[in-house]
Amino acid sequence: MRQRIVRLALAGGVVVLALLLLPATCGGGDGGSRGEDDGRPERPRKSSAGPATRLTVPREYTTGRGWEVVAAGPDYAVSHTTGRLAYLVRTPGGRYRLRTLDTETGRAGWSGEARRTPDPERLPKLLTVAKDDRQFFVTWSFGRTGDGPTPAKGFVSLDVYDVVDGEHRRVEVPWTGVPAVTATGPGVLITDGGATSTVVDPVDGGVSVIPASAVRYPRDCPACEQLTEVRGQTAKGLLLSGSREFWVRGGWFSRRSAPAGADPRSGIPTSVVPGLVLARWRPAAGTRQAAAHEIWTVHDAVSGKPVVSVRCHRPAIEPGTYPQAVVSPSARYLVAGNLAFDLTGGKGFCFEDEGGAARLTFASVTDGGSAYGATNARDADEALQGGTGPVSMSFPAGEVEVLSPNTRLPEMETAGTGVFRWTDRKDRLHLIGYPRTG
Repeated sequence: MRQRIVRLALAGGVVVLALLLLPATCGGGDGGSRGEDDGRPERPRKSSAGPATRLTVPREYTTGRGWEVVAAGPDYAVSHTTGRLAYLVRTPGGRYRLRTLDTETGRAGWSGEARRTPDPERLPKLLTVAKDDRQFFVTWSFGRTGDGPTPAKGFVSLDVYDVVDGEHRRVEVPWTGVPAVTATGPGVLITDGGATSTVVDPVDGGVSVIPASAVRYPRDCPACEQLTEVRGQTAKGLLLSGSREFWVRGGWFSRRSAPAGADPRSGIPTSVVPGLVLARWRPAAGTRQAAAHEIWTVHDAVSGKPVVSVRCHRPAIEPGTYPQAVVSPSARYLVAGNLAFDLTGGKGFCFEDEGGAARLTFASVTDGGSAYGATNARDADEALQGGTGPVSMSFPAGEVEVLSPNTRLPEMETAGTGVFRWTDRKDRLHLIGYPRTG
């Protein structure tokens, strides 16, 4: 049964909701498996046949058509421009293979060769990066070399595949310590959690090392030199932050890009996605709501200019990590935790209860303006697992709707198909594509 959450008020840019918490239950089911990959190409899948697993999903999707991949790796990546999805499967000898499919039809696309990973017990991580009107799927792993008395040397191994035809390039980058690898700009960024970074060009495999000593700080910004961290890459260069304030090397400075009503020296970036930066700001001292609220702003990553802002109550206890931003395929909508932004319409929403507590966590958003999440979920991953009070939100209506307790939420949508993840009783991961009905 569906219940609607009543929208009570919009005051100071904050949408206040009475959130209804639902009991937690999980759906079941089982499906077939190819098991370990045998190296043979997959047969084309017909979307009219429908996947074997029928989950309970939002009514915008049909389970009577679609596709299903069984025993896939935990990561997948999507090219929205081509509608192609890439996923990993294990192969004999401790190797792995990257496979692709068309998300609209379910038909198999190109498949990479079986390759080794530095850690045969773990599959690589997978991401998408774009440069010069080309897109690439990238797998990456961290490993060490050296035996006996020889000190182990760390390295990051990357396999770069052209999204269109699977053209492959391998790049290995020497690295000390556990790396963080992201793709928010036109390259693959490797960082150490501080100010040291390396950028790999996906087109030619070029490696650019940027040591911490090469960081240039904005003038008159002592906070920039404290807790300096590389946050991501933009089309104009690396985005860095200090204990407060943030900037792009050789580009813009947050102090000159503060949203209206904010203390220009208080900005902290919390999440970076291609083309956009989500930042938290303190209201200017002496202004209304300065003591109890924060300003959340989406910035253009190229210019630094504010795109849209919203005010939320400041949490009683600062979280250890902030929610990651998620954007719709066309980048019109962005959600993060209990925040939601219509970037084209210039509207921001903060969903919290009357006491200012955030009881809603968004996990995905579509180009049609539908966002999906859950109440009483610690983060987006927990919201997607089901059973924590699933909800949907309509940007055009500005309303939140409670879904039945066992509803599975789409992790993303591309080419009119929602992608769902589910693990069966044999601990096999299923990737399932259900088409949107409207």
